[in-house]
Amino acid sequence: MEQDGTIFLGKSVKPETLNLKLANRHGLVAGATGTGKTVTLQILAEGFSKAGVPVFAADVKGDLSGIAAAGVTKSFLTERAKQIDFSEDYEFEAFPVIFWDLFGKQGHPIRTTISEMGPLLLARLLGLNETQEGVLNIAFRLADEEGLAILDLKDLRALLVHVSEKAQELTAEYGNVSKQSVGAIQRRLLTLEEQGADSFFGEPALDISDLMRTTRNGQGYINILAADQLMMSPQLYATFLLWLLSELFEELPEVGDPDKPKLVFFFDEAHLLFDEAPKALLQKVEQVVRLIRSKGVGVYFVTQNPLDVPDTVLGQLGNRVQHALRAFTPRDQKAVKAAADTFRPNKEFNAFRTITELGVGEALVSTLEKKGRPSVVQRTLIRPPSSRLGPLKKTERKEVISQSPVLGRYDELKDRESAYEILKKRTAKKAKAEEKQRELEKEQKEARRRKVTVPKPPARKRARRQRQSTVETFAKSIARSVGSQIGRALMRGILGTIKKGF
Repeated sequence: MEQDGTIFLGKSVKPETLNLKLANRHGLVAGATGTGKTVTLQILAEGFSKAGVPVFAADVKGDLSGIAAAGVTKSFLTERAKQIDFSEDYEFEAFPVIFWDLFGKQGHPIRTTISEMGPLLLARLLGLNETQEGVLNIAFRLADEEGLAILDLKDLRALLVHVSEKAQELTAEYGNVSKQSVGAIQRRLLTLEEQGADSFFGEPALDISDLMRTTRNGQGYINILAADQLMMSPQLYATFLLWLLSELFEELPEVGDPDKPKLVFFFDEAHLLFDEAPKALLQKVEQVVRLIRSKGVGVYFVTQNPLDVPDTVLGQLGNRVQHALRAFTPRDQKAVKAAADTFRPNKEFNAFRTITELGVGEALVSTLEKKGRPSVVQRTLIRPPSSRLGPLKKTERKEVISQSPVLGRYDELKDRESAYEILKKRTAKKAKAEEKQRELEKEQKEARRRKVTVPKPPARKRARRQRQSTVETFAKSIARSVGSQIGRALMRGILGTIKKGF
């Protein structure tokens, strides 16, 4: 059923496919809970993998892990395959998977450094106001000027203490740096640490190339991020995925429009990225999404409601799979209308009404055609997946991890010298100097009290030094006057005798 250069999605009045050459024009998978979004994500990931395209996807509910195991025969799967004339091509198979986990429990740890994340994303993660974000920017500037590497949270905390100590000096140079703002940032860091985010910052930092691996037979690895626990910290989840997009954008070379993407990135629960996001952050997201296609990266947002995605981003999503939406409230009706209006109309049905009537595993599908124009929207039965529906068992996950191509690269945390250690040494050195100064001042104060400027050494020692000086002078005189070997021997004898007497 699948043709070269396409991914088979399902069947309407015709086979519906996604053109790999246009897959980096991004996409949207939307629909209410339970309508089949995760299965659509799964078959897209399978298709990309078979085409040799690596995939990165967050597994919010844990169901996506089953893609690492072959599916099993079930009546509703074989029935769907028969309905869409897919029976002859339908077979069960497992796909190459690398499991990742920010907390390092269900996969390889993913880490980055504070410096790599930068002040803008970090301010978003901490929920800072404009004033506090300004102080954070000054802290990063100070770290650059003083050559302080900010790798983890303890580095950042130490840097903020340093900023507080230099607040007056920094205020004169950069503007107001209040200790209250520094304290507020420190409190946010403590909250972040309690949520487990400290395990995300550190080294070894993720090498983007490890997300773009292929197997020996040319299949793309599917990188699955365990996000069930991560969803308890939605800001960390959203900030991490945005950071990852930014890293891809900054590190990958320009490739124009390749025959297939270099990587496809699925952003599940996309509304978390945009909720209460400041204007500067939204502009950054829009910029990254617009430009990253030239790096060969396709971004697919997965969300319940298309209104979750800002219009400036939504307009860039050319490939769309819209599952059922419900129209119970005015906002629901607005969402249905927004979804229907974005499709190229099909005179055979009303898209607005059809969206509310779709069954599980059905969707309205419109993908980009060869010239980059959206296809006419079609009501489509989505194909069944070849991999397992549902999660892996713990033992199965461990087995996949034990055979991972990145095993051992990220599993051990490294802690090299950075801002925390450098500033700690500086503080210790300063404290030692201050202690020495206090002792000197104490001695001087005591001397003044006794009306003595310099303490006199004991008389016996002074006399001894004086007598030694006299003897040495006498000896040197003998050495100058006696040039013979006998004279030098006599000198050594006299010195030896005198020294023994003391």
